[in-house]
Amino acid sequence: MLQFSKYKITLILAVLLLGLYTALPNLFSAAHIASLPSWLPARTVSLGLDLQGGSHLLYEVDTEALVKGRLEAVEDEIRSAMRDKKLGYTDLGVKGDRITFKLRDLSAIDTARAALATTTTGLQLDIADDGGVSVYFSEAALTEVKKHAVEQSIEIISKRIDQTGTKEPTIIRQGEDRIVVQVPGFGDPQRLKELIGKTAKMEFKMVDETAESTGNGPATSVQLPVIEKDGSPGQKLWIRKPVMVSGENLTDAQQGFDGGMPIVQFKFDSVGARKFGDATKANVGKRFAIVLDNQIISAPVIRDAILGGSGVISGNFTTESARDLSILLRAGALPAPLTVLEERTVGADLGADSIEAGKRACLIAVVFIAVAMILLYGLFGVFANIAMLLNAVLMLGFLSAIGATLTFPGIAGMVLTLGMAVDANVLILERVREEMRNGRSPVNAMEAGYREAQATIFDANVTHAISTMFLFAFGSGPIKGFAITLLIGIVSSVFTAVVVTRLMTSIWLRQARPKALPL
Repeated sequence: MLQFSKYKITLILAVLLLGLYTALPNLFSAAHIASLPSWLPARTVSLGLDLQGGSHLLYEVDTEALVKGRLEAVEDEIRSAMRDKKLGYTDLGVKGDRITFKLRDLSAIDTARAALATTTTGLQLDIADDGGVSVYFSEAALTEVKKHAVEQSIEIISKRIDQTGTKEPTIIRQGEDRIVVQVPGFGDPQRLKELIGKTAKMEFKMVDETAESTGNGPATSVQLPVIEKDGSPGQKLWIRKPVMVSGENLTDAQQGFDGGMPIVQFKFDSVGARKFGDATKANVGKRFAIVLDNQIISAPVIRDAILGGSGVISGNFTTESARDLSILLRAGALPAPLTVLEERTVGADLGADSIEAGKRACLIAVVFIAVAMILLYGLFGVFANIAMLLNAVLMLGFLSAIGATLTFPGIAGMVLTLGMAVDANVLILERVREEMRNGRSPVNAMEAGYREAQATIFDANVTHAISTMFLFAFGSGPIKGFAITLLIGIVSSVFTAVVVTRLMTSIWLRQARPKALPL
């Protein structure tokens, strides 16, 4: 048990050096890390919301608005289908959670059913004997639509936040239609809300010049406001409802400058490029509107056909608003509007207090454990204390390597692990004392202590690991942070307590050759 080959010693030292290597960046500030040689690691443990401050937002996905939007899109398709088949109808519109209208000719019910079959795919279609038509989502389809909307919203929010350069945001689903967003270290909560909360539905539509000249538009046009530089709505323009190109066809958007003025440069995919080219070619000399969330960003005149699949949005932008718009367009549009239900800002001072409290707790724990181990076990207590410090280094190194986020519960897990780190040594050394009382020699007593205590140590730590994995699997947020640090600590403490202290003990026994153990 106390014999180590050169291969094993090399492997143990390699693990310890690797832990020290990955933990090293945590000793330097961000500015110093940037100036370190490239061969040194740059990853550090990220601090969570409760340690460095930041924003906590609880959103509700407006699934009712989503369903209404879907039905309005189907309404336009129904209107076109009925016009193509020359079927008369009255009172077509979205009422509540369904589209309703009435057929004028009751003999055309079968023709209407066939015409509407392709436009209402995935929806329920009911036609009464009196010609009343209802189109709506079934319960199963409605549940699936809402579930997909929340999942898609989480994905898009994540993309938007990641592109701001913020590290380690927490974005999780809560209940059926709510999303929790926690962004550590973000210094402008209002900008964060604006960035997350915008639906960012981009559409390219034609300006209705006839309605503009007469001041009265048809049912196929709508008045939308032009956004001023301060973000407020200005004059209104009549815009045709049919969409030339949708923002779904955008593949890239970047902030740029033209004559010193901020602009947004965009690119379409092949389908969008073809649609945009055809539309601009057919409407040279006319105005088209770039519409974001039912507000007009810009309404330029088409000078020439735009056939390259790329273009420029110029408007009343500031540098920051142009950058935010490019982020929104790259990330994509939210499927439904988001409503802020709860907003909480954690100040950096509170986070600093938490860090200071964590440091103090760790220091007190280490001092008390170290003193107790030396008083109880002498030299072997010193070995146990060295192993405890190496355990802390390995934990910090592993957390840094995986880019983990450390929260206050995570610090609690580290403090708990420091206490657990010496448990194995206590079991071993008490067993060694028992073997010495039975008259064994120092080497035999030490070998028996490690051999007999090993099964108990592994059993105890396996049960700890199982309970910790359940915490990680079923917990959320801070509970997961506590569980992950505890799980890492369990593995590293077994390694340092059973392997590293055994190596130190073996080297000491080989060199000192004691006649009695200083326990």
